[in-house]
Amino acid sequence: MNDTRERLLAAARRLYAERGLDAVSLREINQAAGARNATAVQYHFGDRAGIVRAIFERHGPEVEARRHALLDAWEAAGEPDVRGLAAALVRPMAARLADPGGREFLQLWADAVNRPEPLIPSAAFDDPGDSLCRWRALVGPLLEEDAARLHRRFTAIQYALIELGRRARSGPHADDRLFTSYLIDVVAAMLSAPVSAETRRLAAERDAARGLPSRPAR
Repeated sequence: MNDTRERLLAAARRLYAERGLDAVSLREINQAAGARNATAVQYHFGDRAGIVRAIFERHGPEVEARRHALLDAWEAAGEPDVRGLAAALVRPMAARLADPGGREFLQLWADAVNRPEPLIPSAAFDDPGDSLCRWRALVGPLLEEDAARLHRRFTAIQYALIELGRRARSGPHADDRLFTSYLIDVVAAMLSAPVSAETRRLAAERDAARGLPSRPAR
């Protein structure tokens, strides 16, 4: 495995976790990695998006495997258990809290999603084989129609990632079990919460302003 590439990945992950995606230049990553070639990042990854994608690809497979296993178990149980799906979202990522590189990865992921235009792998929403896409498909039938229309699933994903990133930044901790269980509780509550009459009314007003078809009142 290319040693320079690995050092660049480790340096980028650490710097992005410490300072955020927008505060780190490719030149700084080169310097932190001790790369003699001033364009080493560009050579190996192309640009910032390339090195961020490489970090996701390095840590993503373990998260993917854990989540698919939990979703397999959820489907095999045959019960419409919202908390079980919340656990399938949270636990694979929370497992990374025990590893220093995993904590940096979680901070980077939180930063990537918590922005006006989320910088996250498109496969998470487009690829049927991706665990998040599969998770969204399983959650959908358990949501109120208005909750699904108002992107409740993305809200739950975003909240979980932000909380995991915050936990990772404050770690390491001796025991993450209580944090993880409570985060699952909160995500389950978010998915299950009814949409209020006020929110429905405001959503209808927004849709009308955009010229979208009206929906029957409920």
